[in-house]
Amino acid sequence: MTDVTIGAEAPALDPALIDRLTRRVAGSASGRTVPTTAPFTGAPLAEFPACTSADVEAAFARARKAQRAWAAKPARERAAPFLRFHDLVLDRQSEILDIIQWETGKARRHAFEEVYDAAAGTLYYARHAARLLRSARTPGAMPMATRAYVRRRPKGAVSVITPWNYPLALPVGDAIPALVAGNAVVAKPDTQTALSALWAIDLAVEAGLPEDLWIPVVGEPADVGDALVDGADYVAFTGSSASGAAIARRASEQLTGCSAELGGKNPMVVCADAAVDWTVEGAIRACFSNAGQLCIAMERLYVHDRIYDEFVPKFAAAVRDMTLNARFDFSADMGSLTYQRQLDRVVKHVEDARDKGATILAGGQARPDLGPMFHEPTVLSDVAPTMAACAEETFGPVVSVYRYTDEDEVIERCNDTDYGLNASVWTRDLARGRRIAERIDAGTVNINEGYGSAWASYGAPMGGTKRSGLERRHGPEGLLRYTEAQTIASQHYVGLGGTPGMSGETLARALTLGGRLMKRFRIR
Repeated sequence: MTDVTIGAEAPALDPALIDRLTRRVAGSASGRTVPTTAPFTGAPLAEFPACTSADVEAAFARARKAQRAWAAKPARERAAPFLRFHDLVLDRQSEILDIIQWETGKARRHAFEEVYDAAAGTLYYARHAARLLRSARTPGAMPMATRAYVRRRPKGAVSVITPWNYPLALPVGDAIPALVAGNAVVAKPDTQTALSALWAIDLAVEAGLPEDLWIPVVGEPADVGDALVDGADYVAFTGSSASGAAIARRASEQLTGCSAELGGKNPMVVCADAAVDWTVEGAIRACFSNAGQLCIAMERLYVHDRIYDEFVPKFAAAVRDMTLNARFDFSADMGSLTYQRQLDRVVKHVEDARDKGATILAGGQARPDLGPMFHEPTVLSDVAPTMAACAEETFGPVVSVYRYTDEDEVIERCNDTDYGLNASVWTRDLARGRRIAERIDAGTVNINEGYGSAWASYGAPMGGTKRSGLERRHGPEGLLRYTEAQTIASQHYVGLGGTPGMSGETLARALTLGGRLMKRFRIR
């Protein structure tokens, strides 16, 4: 692993840009501010107004006022700014790549995944929203006599609460479909990575989104969390399973809808016929993208007995050869962790496994020589159920490898978890891959890929089962969750009560006969 620290070539963030972005925060009634530091160096990075519940309430008031005019526009007009937003993201990628790296410490190649996702996911909704939101005819109560259609109405003001690990992709991915659907958004990004979300909001306004439709607040969950749920007509949350459950409970008290993408302990199955070299390369990305701080990353690797002794040594050697550095170029295979608490958790899981008899095949050490929060990508074997790394989500650059012999056995082991977010199957036999995939309890399963195939299929839903989440982002579901279905039906020619003077008995006989005929002739 390459030992390279930040040099003089590191691009400094423009103070004028930081000032412009921080001014977008809703404001702070308390006058307090909260600082952030750069994971690469520990040096001060930015300072934001610390919002209060009163600031959140004021943001919702502004958002609701702006939303009324926005909702009255046709869907194609609402989508137009985001067609321009797509181009601006790609055109200005160097600027946002620097911001993401300074805020998160991730490698530039992983920061670029966010840029691509923000652009491509936006384009999907900008292209398809008008069709997905179009009113649709539906069979009425009485053929010919009843005409019914369903229209989609925006929820109103939506809370979008996003974490620090993907600070551009997640705020954009949740807020933009809400906006295109006709809602306003009050957004709460993680404080550490708020600049990335503020950059996206600033760019959307430049692209033509009216002010006050996407309002950011910054603050500690204890200060603003309840107000973000209580003031919203819908809550979109990404984060831990514990926090998601707490938000869902509070939202349910007000009968407010919510979606949540939460944690995962994702399995990867390497079949006996997998292409070894291709699978090794794919496993590197599946396990160590964003230093493993990815809810859909692989943390459990099940390798068939017939291929285990070839695959695992090659995989461990490739992990040992990974390049770690804090450069602002594409030379690093992996960057830094973002928070001290994440580094502490990684160290705890690795030390616990080592102390209880696990074997470290690669990595295993923090790397303060590279930066305050670097940790080597780590591969463990001989991991037992008593070890934290076995069942708990690490959310860091640690993967455990296990040997298996039977398809039914590996599926049972994949499903032996409270989580069900993502999974991965590697095989030359696509039919086998699909058969295994369909038996795994996960919201998405990738074949011969770790996570990107399902995630970047923007027309398909993305989300988890069990304690990994509620509802879905992406696809039609990712847009329609922000709407209320309204049915409008009109009656013509014949009333549902029959013709004037018709008795109840006659009406019952007529409806009975009509029901039988409609079934026979497949009218219903």
